[in-house]
Amino acid sequence: MTWSDWQLPPFVTSVFFVLGVLTLYWVTFNWISSWVHSRRINISDDTISTWYGVIYMLIFVFSIQTLVVGKGDSWQFMNFQLIAITFCAFFLSIHVPYYFFFPIVLVYMVFNQSIGYWQSWGHAITLMAFFWTLNIVRLKFHNNRYEPIIYMLTVISFGGPLWIWMKLKFDFVWGTFWQEWLYLIIFEALLYVYITMLSNDTELKLRLAKFASHDALTKTENFAAYTDDIKYLFEESMQNGQALSMMMFDIDHFKMINDTYGHLAGDQVLRQVSSVVQVVLSANDPKVKFYRTGGEEFNIIFPGYDVEETKTTVNQIFTAINHLEVKSETYNIKISISVGVSEITADDKSSIDFYNRVDQNLYHSKRNGRMQITIT
Repeated sequence: MTWSDWQLPPFVTSVFFVLGVLTLYWVTFNWISSWVHSRRINISDDTISTWYGVIYMLIFVFSIQTLVVGKGDSWQFMNFQLIAITFCAFFLSIHVPYYFFFPIVLVYMVFNQSIGYWQSWGHAITLMAFFWTLNIVRLKFHNNRYEPIIYMLTVISFGGPLWIWMKLKFDFVWGTFWQEWLYLIIFEALLYVYITMLSNDTELKLRLAKFASHDALTKTENFAAYTDDIKYLFEESMQNGQALSMMMFDIDHFKMINDTYGHLAGDQVLRQVSSVVQVVLSANDPKVKFYRTGGEEFNIIFPGYDVEETKTTVNQIFTAINHLEVKSETYNIKISISVGVSEITADDKSSIDFYNRVDQNLYHSKRNGRMQITIT
């Protein structure tokens, strides 16, 4: 069968074209995001999405318009361009101030050879209003049950005037006007369904990833996250000669707390200890990483710190937890911890060697009376 046998109407091919462009965006965005995260580059997915989304859609809009610049039917790709505008303004929620948006539109009008037409200026002003209105709708109605309705009303309300400007400029028949406006409405509805489906899938993957790397009880990162991070940080430290230190602590007599007061009390102790540690770390250096690596065992990694530089934070955590009391109507539990601290050395062959030395320091504290810090 040859291509000539596929007698598909333009509308159907347009649907597949739009879906293909959006699918390519998501595939390439996920690749870029994975590449950035694999190299531990400190850029959020939102930042990547914003910049890549703008660049991708600008290339898309200018590329397809190149095919019809200066022709009498240069309006024929406008629905594709409005899809790109909607995608950036609504689904990526990209906010472009007027002093940036206006020059972009002006450049496009020069490129499209339409700057001398008053209808094009009316179209440009309406287009900017459409973009900012989509921003507002997204902000106010996101995850609201009325969001799809408000979204479609916005699309319908602006789609008509935008195509009226084209009708005035190119003087095509009214049948074409109604057809293109209807196509736009259908495209935008499909866009909403398709992107919502992809977004729900992405959010599910993010929740699963967070569940896999975080402890559900204390909301700290877990042993799996620790294993991944320490391997990377150890290798980076060895390659670049950067300092790396670790603090390990566990709660003294935690089994006795569970046996005496019950596991709900033990859970409360773990949550409060984690909360106290997180407050201290946030006040000192939010980049220091905190993990629950066992039942009552916790690890804190200090990238770029030698042992001497960790002492302030270690002592603050030690003092804060040893003055902590977990209270309820039926019990008053006083908490203490035993601590081990060490830094990476040239003799460490792997992150396991580093971990074992910190672990030995912790057990030295436990064997010698608990509620103390051992540093080597």
